[in-house]
Amino acid sequence: MRFLSQFRTALLEQHGHLFNWVPVCLGGGIGLYFLLRFEPPVLGLWGAGGAAAAMMVLARGRSPDMAAALLCLALVSGGFAIAGARAHLVAEPVLTFRYYGPVEGRVAGIDRSSSGAVRLTLEEVVLERIAPQATPHRVRVSLHGGPVGTNPKPGMLVGTTAFLSPPNGPAEPGGFDFKRHAWFQQLGAIGYSRVPLVALHPDLVANPVFAFRMRLSSGIQARMPPEVAGFAAAVTTGDRSAIPEDVLEALRIANLAHLLAISGLHMGLLAAVIFAGVRLGLAMVPALGLRLNGKKVAAVAGLVASGCYLLLSGGNVSTQRAFVMTAVMLVAILLDRRALSLRAVAVAATLVLLLRPESLLGPGFQMSFAATTALVAVFGALRDRQIGLGPKWARPVSAVFLSSLVAGLATAPFAALHFNHLAHYGLPANLLSVPVMGTVVAPSAVMAAVLAPLGLEAFPLWVMSKGLAWIQGVARFFSALDGARSFVVSPMGAVLPIQTLGAVWLVLWRNAARWIGAAVVCLAVGLWARTERPDVLISQSGGLVGVALANGRALSKPKGDGFVARVWLENDGVKPDQESASRLWKKKGNPIRPTSVGKNGVLFHLSGKRALAAFTGCDANDILVMTQKSPRKWPCKTFDREFLDQHGSVAISFEGDTAKITTAREVSGQRLWHRPLTPQD
Repeated sequence: MRFLSQFRTALLEQHGHLFNWVPVCLGGGIGLYFLLRFEPPVLGLWGAGGAAAAMMVLARGRSPDMAAALLCLALVSGGFAIAGARAHLVAEPVLTFRYYGPVEGRVAGIDRSSSGAVRLTLEEVVLERIAPQATPHRVRVSLHGGPVGTNPKPGMLVGTTAFLSPPNGPAEPGGFDFKRHAWFQQLGAIGYSRVPLVALHPDLVANPVFAFRMRLSSGIQARMPPEVAGFAAAVTTGDRSAIPEDVLEALRIANLAHLLAISGLHMGLLAAVIFAGVRLGLAMVPALGLRLNGKKVAAVAGLVASGCYLLLSGGNVSTQRAFVMTAVMLVAILLDRRALSLRAVAVAATLVLLLRPESLLGPGFQMSFAATTALVAVFGALRDRQIGLGPKWARPVSAVFLSSLVAGLATAPFAALHFNHLAHYGLPANLLSVPVMGTVVAPSAVMAAVLAPLGLEAFPLWVMSKGLAWIQGVARFFSALDGARSFVVSPMGAVLPIQTLGAVWLVLWRNAARWIGAAVVCLAVGLWARTERPDVLISQSGGLVGVALANGRALSKPKGDGFVARVWLENDGVKPDQESASRLWKKKGNPIRPTSVGKNGVLFHLSGKRALAAFTGCDANDILVMTQKSPRKWPCKTFDREFLDQHGSVAISFEGDTAKITTAREVSGQRLWHRPLTPQD
């Protein structure tokens, strides 16, 4: 009873702040749905939704503690139902076998793959010998080898001959699940083509916004110096296809890659420039300034400009999230509420989770709301305690320094967890770049857009190019310094939810018990430090094997399966250099012995039919990996193409003489987006 009394007292202390927990509870239900290893029945989703509604009704008229408990359970149950409903609503056919043949479709997206190849997203897809009801809604094809052929344009009906396959599962068990990501993008197949693209119809039937965005991107690139043209197109239209790979890498190492994404920073800067410009313009005209509420008119103008920017930039998930956050703050101004508050952040997070519940799992959602929540909490605490940031003349510099420090510290754990590296010079790089983005690049872009109809955009674009050149120079300088970044081991799956829960508790709880959150964060760090990596990793294709040796992970080949190799090495906490890792394998030869094998077992990797034909046999303690379907049953543990197609990537850990084998399918379970290849292939 004493505990219950203390709990009620604690809830009373949270009075007026419980709304901030709405997205936390909602996210808990969404996370629970994605954690399941089986797909809940549709009837169960209806039941969860009904339970949520019933608990909300029951909460009315109850005591504060009972009402809070019921509403919390209602939000968890509702989040579970919403996530399940979203997964079923986006359901589209997914290819269940490897396909080679003609591919026709209408261009719905143009970008570049990590290798630099032009990559097309096609809709209205037609595949030979596949019924329309079994044809994926969208496919993505990279154009490799030789000339592209027809220059693809938005809405163009094109054709090519391509290799297609279902979206791949995790590179290793428990890793990022591209199958799930592709499911919510309605992407049913991915592949590549080595023959030229052909235009099948001269008429363009396109999303006019997408077509205009690509024309604008081409126009900006044509008017900008070549060294910053791709950067300019990215920050204005979201088109990253023209950014050189070395620039991208420098921005990543210097922790400035967030400047490329049209996210909260860009949307906030645009809204701020429009808001300030309109309000200043009205104040300069007394006849308007005395008759209109300049603050609210400026908020409406900022809201309209942000909506236009959302459409112009392609409306991807990160931009939608940024628009929601900006819109909530501008609407708060219209309603005479405080624009920057934890309540506003909670409203924005709730709306994003309701619209795109799957975004909870992405680093974009986690990092943007971590940064925003931390900034609002810190600056709110300074405001409430009337703590100044130094003399008036120094406050802008102090504010930039503090905001960069707080945002960097808030996002660093998530960046390390998702991307396995820490940028050591991120703070000075951001201090030298973010003010330039806000005071030079963003205002110049807005001015160029205003003056473009008059043909006077040249000067503001020139100013914008100088700002972007400065940012690129900062990125190159810091990325070239010794020790610019370090790599960290990927943690076990429990670390992220524990760390997030602790950080949220630390920020949102209103009494001294909030410091329990710090202890929970420390627990997550301790678990992270105890993470152990698998001794053997096998890719889903069987084409790459990674074996842990005393001096690092040896990879079975220097090229091919490059994405998988990079993920494995980054998760090991080392620099992703596949060629160097393959030299370790060559030194040990084939077969190779994992360092932790207790018995005298070795691992054979057979790539191709010739290697399989020349194979003489193995012992019971050995491991055999092959890219082909095994023609016979071997005495050793065998992972052939048939097994890997059904079970996905494999991780093996040795404990003494015992080998613990974990497959991607075992970890992820059987969900809507997990469909193994059909046996015929």
